[in-house]
Amino acid sequence: MTKTNQMITIHLFTGPADTEGVAVQATVGQTLMAAAVDANVDGIAADCGGTLTCATCHVMVREPWLSRLEAMPSDEDSMLDYAACAREANSRLSCQVKLTADLDGMQVDLPASQY
Repeated sequence: MTKTNQMITIHLFTGPADTEGVAVQATVGQTLMAAAVDANVDGIAADCGGTLTCATCHVMVREPWLSRLEAMPSDEDSMLDYAACAREANSRLSCQVKLTADLDGMQVDLPASQY
């Protein structure tokens, strides 16, 4: 018997005027960055491919989903200091956000620029 991968939906918003966002189908276990890149979402550059050596996958995760994420490791916290747009209290690097079933429906804002 073949087990299917569980899918969830993530909503990415490109700016304050974007009230609908882009709905992205993602597989539980993949990173938020990989899901956005696979869906060709503008606004996630992901220059380092998820190796935590840049900040071009910076996002702001809305509540209540932010509280559901694992704690931010110190290396991610340090790398956010190099993001092109100022970090906010809910800033994360999407390459470090591993998607779980509990994140179905998550809403994420994209910064004005990654450069």
